[in-house]
Amino acid sequence: MLNDPRSHGLWEKTAPPAPETRPLQGDVTADVVIVGGGYTGLSAALHLAEEGTRVVLLEAKEIGFGGAGRNVGLINAGMWVMPDDLPGELGAVHGERLLDLLGNGPRVVMNLIDKHGIACELERNGTLHCAVGDAGLKEIEARAAQWQKRGAPVSLLSQEETARRVGTTAYRGALLDMRAGTLQPLAYARGLAHAALKAGAVLHTASPVVAQVETASGWTVKTEKGTVTASWLIVATDAYSEGPFAAVRNEQVHLPYFNFATVPLGDNIRRTILPGREGAWDTKEILSSFRMDQAGRLVFGSVGALRGAGTSIHRDWARRSLKKLFPEIADIPFETEWYGKIGMTDNALPRLHRFGRQAIGFSGYNGRGISPGTVFGKVLAEHILGRMTIEAMPLPTTDIATPSFRTAKEAWYETGAAVAHLAGARL
Repeated sequence: MLNDPRSHGLWEKTAPPAPETRPLQGDVTADVVIVGGGYTGLSAALHLAEEGTRVVLLEAKEIGFGGAGRNVGLINAGMWVMPDDLPGELGAVHGERLLDLLGNGPRVVMNLIDKHGIACELERNGTLHCAVGDAGLKEIEARAAQWQKRGAPVSLLSQEETARRVGTTAYRGALLDMRAGTLQPLAYARGLAHAALKAGAVLHTASPVVAQVETASGWTVKTEKGTVTASWLIVATDAYSEGPFAAVRNEQVHLPYFNFATVPLGDNIRRTILPGREGAWDTKEILSSFRMDQAGRLVFGSVGALRGAGTSIHRDWARRSLKKLFPEIADIPFETEWYGKIGMTDNALPRLHRFGRQAIGFSGYNGRGISPGTVFGKVLAEHILGRMTIEAMPLPTTDIATPSFRTAKEAWYETGAAVAHLAGARL
C-alpha cells in the first residue's frame, strides 16, 4: 500500500479489491463516528449499521492499512496470557468474562464470514502451538490443561502426530486448538468493509483526523477537508494511532514482525508440510510462525523489521530456518516479504478506554487482533445500542498510561531480534 511493497506483501497481492471509497469532504452528521478502518472499527460499523444506526468511519490511509492487513492470519482463541492467570490480572469477574468472550471469538469471525460471503481463504482446521524442547512441552501441557477444564476443544499431540501434521521432527509436541483457524487477513478486512457499506455505513479513507471536540450533544471530529458531528465516538486506531490519538499508540511497545512467502509449492510437498492447513507457531521467546495460503505458498515469519541491515539478516535467517525445518523446500524462492508492528501492553492484555462522555475504544491486542478486534467491535456496538452496560464489558475501563522506557524497549526488540537471527536458525 502507498507504493510500499514491504507493507502488506502477499496479502495485498492476493486480496480481492477494497471497496471504492473517498476522503471526507464537507460537514456531515451521524449517530456514531468511528476512527480507524481495522477489524475493530469495521466490525463496530457493520454491527451498528445492521441495526439502522447512522455510522461514518474515518480511516487515515486505506482499509486494513495497520495490523489488520499485515498479520499472519491466525484466528486465535484467547490471548498470550495463560487462562488461569487472567482472573489474577483482571479480577475474577472480568477475567472469566474475557476468557469466555475470546475463547468463542473465532466462531464469531467464522460466522461473520459465512453470513456475508467474505472471500478470505478461511480454513477451519485449527492451529498448532508447537513445543520447542522440554520447556516448550511443559508450557503447552499447562495451557492445554487450563483450557480443557473450561471445556475448550483443545488436545495435546505427541511428537509423532505433530511431525505428521507439521512435516518436521523439530518439535516435542503441539497443542491443537480446534476453535481456531486461518484466513487471508487483508481480504477479511476488505470483506468487512464491503459488508459494512452494504449495511448502510459510510466509509471514508485518506481522511486522517486532526482534532476532536466534545460538545453538549456528542462529538465533532475534524479532518483536513471536513467534519463529522455525532453522538458517539469510537476510537479504533490501536497500534497505528497517530495525531489526536497518539496516546493510544504510546501506551504500547511496538514489536516488529515480518513474514516471507514462498512461491506456490508443488502438490507433493503440500501433502507433507501442513497437509491439514493448520496455522502454526512455536514456543520460543523470539517465536516463529508458519502457515499455508490457499495457493500453497508457505508463509513464514518471526520478530524483526525488514529495514536497513535487518532485511538481509532476517531473510537469511528465514532461509536457514526453513532449510532446517523443511529441507525439501530449501531452494524454493521467496515471492514476497513484508512487516508491521504489534502493539504490546505491559501485561499482554487489551485495554478498554473512555475518551470522554460517549467516547470509547479497545486497543492493545498483543498480536491477537483478528478475533479480539472482531468481537470487541461487536461489543462496542452492543454498548452504544444500549444492550451492554459499561459494567458488563469484558474489560474494566482504565486510564491511558505510557510504559517506562518505551522507546528503548522498542529499539531493543528490533536490535535483539536482528542479533538473534544473525546468530543462526535457533532450533
